[in-house]
Parts: sequence; structure tokens; C-alpha cells
Amino acid sequence: MSRGPKAVMLALTEAERAELRRLLRRRGVGQALAQRIRIVLACAEPDATNLRVAEALGVSRQTVATWRGRFAEHRLEGLMDAPRSGAPRSIGDEAVERLVALTLEEAPRNATHWSTRSMAQRAGMSQTAVSRIWRAFGLRPHRLETFKLSSDPAFVEKVRDIVGLYLAPPERALVLCVDEKPQIQAAQGTAPAFALRPGQAERHTHDYRRHGTLDLFAALDVSAGTVIGACKARHRAVEFRAFLDQVEAAVPAGLDVHLVLDNLKTHKTPLVHDWLLKRPRWHLHFTPTSASWLNLVECWFALLTRRRLERGAFTSIGDLEAAIQGYIAETNAAPRPFVWTKTADHILASVARFCQRTSNSGH
Repeated sequence: MSRGPKAVMLALTEAERAELRRLLRRRGVGQALAQRIRIVLACAEPDATNLRVAEALGVSRQTVATWRGRFAEHRLEGLMDAPRSGAPRSIGDEAVERLVALTLEEAPRNATHWSTRSMAQRAGMSQTAVSRIWRAFGLRPHRLETFKLSSDPAFVEKVRDIVGLYLAPPERALVLCVDEKPQIQAAQGTAPAFALRPGQAERHTHDYRRHGTLDLFAALDVSAGTVIGACKARHRAVEFRAFLDQVEAAVPAGLDVHLVLDNLKTHKTPLVHDWLLKRPRWHLHFTPTSASWLNLVECWFALLTRRRLERGAFTSIGDLEAAIQGYIAETNAAPRPFVWTKTADHILASVARFCQRTSNSGH
């Protein structure tokens, strides 16, 4: 019984075979082209039917027949995609280069940054074209980001100290990242939220009712990913020392405790200092000023905010505290270690490059 037309005979010259293998080994060759090359090389083997090649390479028999025929008719050029239909480009490379230069090097006369409308008028293009080119080059004039450089004279030493704790923690010791998240609001919208539905995002009122605030003290065990947390009405030295008592009770007696924390005055009061003097196994490591990104508990605070607090509706302080404690319990039930990957040398080199850029900016 006939099973379709007979496969086209395919014979490769040594030069063609070598070129196909070179293309297959080349870094960056697309998956589609690589598959076509494998099909042609397999079809050139003796007694290679379309069905056998299809089964060996995991493709359809029609795909094998297509590229076998394309190569037999057009050789290497037949493996390339045919030109797509549609109108030719109306904006040349020079016009694109000019628009990018205008975006980077000029500012509009009556505004602080370009919009698609103002740039379209300046460059003589449509707003759609401007938007498309900006997306292609990753240009977003409407976005603004801020930065803050630490002026701590001991910046280098503190970075090396804390990163060293993360990458090579001491034996028989626990590294805890400690900080406070103050003034968390128990807020509730003035009307019930509209739930998510097809074609419409979840909707909340822009205004809200306040039911008070609380402060969260948290200690993140970097290696385990677990959190010790306590909600307080205020964040004075008294509350901080009480939280240290809670941490002390939770840490096994045979381990040293290395705390990573910021330079808040609450952490350096005589009350806290006297508490530490009585506990020689405790060691404090302060982050540089304006460098809270070195404290990994900030990453956990960001997760808490995004996943539980940002869109929550809390009718009371008790409701808010229950939500926070519930999130802490879920974190500890399935903890994931917080892994620091960059070395101190890498961080300091990056900061040095950034300082070089800002000092040469002319501002």
C-alpha cells in the first residue's frame, strides 16, 4: 500500500557536509536552523526515509519532507526562512539613530523629560514609531529612579565584615539579620473591594480608614530562612531589649549569635549595651550608614509587604498583628535560606564604578 510520494534523493558534497556541521557547532545558531540542519544530515544517510528521520529526531514526517525538498532544490539557502510578507520599513537606520540620540542627549524646552507626543513632534515620526523604538532600545524617559551613596568612613570595612558573615559564617554560630519595620498601618478601604474578574483588575478605593499602627521587630536566620518576630506598640530601646530576650530564648545555648543590624540609636543605648555586656556570646555587626540593602531581613520585609500587607484590609491592630504572625508562621513552616552570592570585592568594585560615573557627570 502506498504511503505517500517517494522521498527526494539527497546527496551532500564534502563541502556542504562540512559547512552544515560548522553551522551546527556555531554558538548562537537558532534552534529552528539547528533542527533543519540535523534533518538534512540525517536524510543524507543511506536508506534514510522521511519516517525514520522523523522518528529519530522527534518531528513530523511532513517537516522532514519539507526541509529535505527545500535543501534538494535550493541547497544551503533553502534552510533559511523566506522573507516575510508586508510593507518594507519606512524608518531607516539613520532616523532610528537620530531619535535615540535626541532622547539621550537633549531635553524638551518646556518639560523635564520627553513624552512620546513631544518626541514625535521633534523627530517627525508617529507616536507609535517612537514608542516602538524606545521599547527596542530600553528607553523609558518617564521613569525616574533614586540612589543614595553611603558616606560612612568605615564603609569598606563594614561591607567586608557583613559579606564575610554571609559567605563564610563562623562555626557553631548563628547569623541573624535584625531590624524594625515601624508604623505599619492597620488600614481598611472606605468601601468593599471589587474582586478580580475577567477583563478587570481587583479594585480598591483610593481612600481608607486608619485603625492605628504597630511596629514589627524581626530576626532572620540567614542559613535556615526562619524568622523570629514580635509586634510592639512602639520601637524604643525597651521594646528592642525585650525582643532580644525573645531571640535569646529561641537560640540554642551552645551557639554564638552574630547580629547584623543598622545604626539606629535604639540599638546603641546604655540599656542595650548593658544587656550585651552580660552575654558575651552575642556579637554585633553594624551596616554602613545608608546601606540597608546589606541587611537581608529587608528582603523578607519586602516579601511581607508585597504578599500580605500591601493589599490587605485590616479592621484593627489585632487583625493586623494576626496577619503578620500568620505570615511568619507560614515562613517558618516552609523556610527557604537567603543566599548571598556577591563577594565584597565585587560589591566594592561596583560602587567604585558608580562613584566614578557620578563624579564625572558634570553636575
